[in-house]
Amino acid sequence: MTDRPNLLFIMSDDHAAHAISAYGSRINQTTNLDRIADNGMRFDAAFCTNSICTPSRAAILTGTYNHVNGATTLDTHLDNSQWTFPQALQAAGYTTGIIGKWHLGHGPGHDPVGFDFWRVLPGQGHYDNPVMLEANGKIVERGGYVTDLITDDCIDFIDEHKDKPFALFCHHKASHRTWNPAPRHFTLFDDIDVPAPETFWDDHEGRADVIQSVKMHMMDLDPITDLKALVPEGLSREEEIEWRYQRYIKDYLRVVAAMDEGIGRLLDKLDEEGLADNTIVVYTSDQGFFLGDHGWFDKRLMYEESLGMPLLIQYPPRVEAGTTCDEIVVNVDYGPTLLDLMGVEIPGHVQGRSFAPLLDGQRPADWPESMYYRYWMHRDGAHNTPAHYGVRTKTHKLICYYNDPLGQEGANGPADPIEWELFDLAADPHELRNVIDDPAYAAVRAELAAELARLQADLGDEPYPGAVAPH
Repeated sequence: MTDRPNLLFIMSDDHAAHAISAYGSRINQTTNLDRIADNGMRFDAAFCTNSICTPSRAAILTGTYNHVNGATTLDTHLDNSQWTFPQALQAAGYTTGIIGKWHLGHGPGHDPVGFDFWRVLPGQGHYDNPVMLEANGKIVERGGYVTDLITDDCIDFIDEHKDKPFALFCHHKASHRTWNPAPRHFTLFDDIDVPAPETFWDDHEGRADVIQSVKMHMMDLDPITDLKALVPEGLSREEEIEWRYQRYIKDYLRVVAAMDEGIGRLLDKLDEEGLADNTIVVYTSDQGFFLGDHGWFDKRLMYEESLGMPLLIQYPPRVEAGTTCDEIVVNVDYGPTLLDLMGVEIPGHVQGRSFAPLLDGQRPADWPESMYYRYWMHRDGAHNTPAHYGVRTKTHKLICYYNDPLGQEGANGPADPIEWELFDLAADPHELRNVIDDPAYAAVRAELAAELARLQADLGDEPYPGAVAPH
């Protein structure tokens, strides 16, 4: 064991907080993720700044928003000449490694940098018998289940480097679509009906037109590739939607089950080697996910289930066991926080801020009361999701959907070029009532529009022309 803290940074893909029992999940038990929460702090207001894989991962690594780091969409890979916080850890003497999902591009200019060892999946990778890539073009081919193989490799890394300070990034493919469970979990949940969320039958009345036309409903799941079954004959539309939900959610929870088991093995390894007290353990996902909420799957939107990120941090010398935090933190804050905890300087260009004081139970007087979000992939082919940006405070959320030219067809005919939504999160936590035109919210609307403009100016992001303030 070394005097400097080690880091075990575990990140999943598309794992919603409401599929973790430490967050009060109605549908799942995650025994080992709960161990991190029980021994550390659970963050209840951790958010991504762009709910899609590549941009969120870039924001975490660089500590900058996507309009700065350039990774605004799935097709704009990260330029690896940019500073990242693993590079800072490596320069400070840490042995660094990343194993699992990278999803920031491959080849010159995009391969992982700042890591002494890396073994990553090409693109999304495969659940079964995955090929993995290493430096210098080395290809690793093995049989097995991806979650188990990533866990095995991470345990080997700890074995090799346990006597010196290390920073290990364990990046799981789970729980990304399509959901292929490990054979041992094929029949898990077969004997139960998983409860549907309260908003499962949301009719989206009153929401923006572009929201009503997104393609993320249960009926948009492919029966063969996503659900791996033919739809039974004779079902009504409502019955088929319920059948699709059960097929979808059970496979989603099955791939989470394997990941939870692997995380337990990693925590056991730290305990066995006497490293648990001197290792910062972080669990997060690159964004949230709709688990039937509002009738949807996938992410991308600024609604709570997609915007929120699970964040659990265990570090006994600094973090009191079994604590929670409801202050707003965002993914660009992760790197600065870990550098702070590990005694490494945070460069001035980083836009994120260390939330180490929150881990100590202290709230700085100037801690942010709002966060900024921007999704750039307008009307992408698979899901028809609109480009949008917005601001969230502890009590309200304002969203601007833009880029729709006059005359483009939406769910209810020609769409407006710019649409707005406003939600009162205190009175309407499920975001069912858009109050953008409610006169009672005129003052709130104006305050949030001003805050949105302030955040864009402070962060150096350019608003869409004509989408500066509602009405």
